Amino acid sequence: MTTPAGSSADVRRALVVTAHPDDVDFGAAGTVASWTAAGISVSYCICTSGEAGACDGVPREEVPRLREEEQRAAAAAVGVTDVRFLRHQDGRVTPDLRLRRDITEVIREVRPDRVVTHSPEINWAHVAVSHPDHRAVGEAAFAAVYPDARNEFAHPELLDAGLRPWTVRELWMSESPEERINHTVDITDQFDAKLAALAAHRSQTSHLDDLRGMIRRHLERTAERYGRAGRLAEAFHVVNTA
Repeated sequence: MTTPAGSSADVRRALVVTAHPDDVDFGAAGTVASWTAAGISVSYCICTSGEAGACDGVPREEVPRLREEEQRAAAAAVGVTDVRFLRHQDGRVTPDLRLRRDITEVIREVRPDRVVTHSPEINWAHVAVSHPDHRAVGEAAFAAVYPDARNEFAHPELLDAGLRPWTVRELWMSESPEERINHTVDITDQFDAKLAALAAHRSQTSHLDDLRGMIRRHLERTAERYGRAGRLAEAFHVVNTA
């Protein structure tokens, strides 16, 4: 499957922008592991702390701290040490100017060649991935990539703080409708790293009887659907945003 994006050889830094802790690990942890193994520096920007998520037996006031700790551990499992939390309110995320500015700030700080985020579209074939927070973050992240981060006149307070404009060259979107998918990443060799990242989210995955089998079957189906039968793959809609 072809993609309009440049090769990984041209990429030095990537930024993953998601709504909740664990989103990146379900959608792209294998891909991230392949990038860090290739020497690409990857940063995470998590827009909420997952405080609206179910955490059986955990006092509600402890949930944000726990889920942030789990996300840091999951990131470490795939070679990521830079994890940032914007702490917007879980379950009430909107693609407003505040969120756009916050993501723009991180983009200008990290200066990534590639940004990974949620699709802003509804995936009608798999509505479970189309959480309103996901779509809101996808829309805000796209606006931050184009035009906000590259426009010196957008969010002038960032320029006043010394954060110069930055142009992101590639936008990778997970959870996109099937007809949008134009790129897959073979993560067969990164499967164990992805599982370790998911297992780090104990509050969200420890109750699953067959996490390994469930994830493997999903990745096998994805690989077969997009021409990589017999392998494991993650799928994206990739757009050239240079």
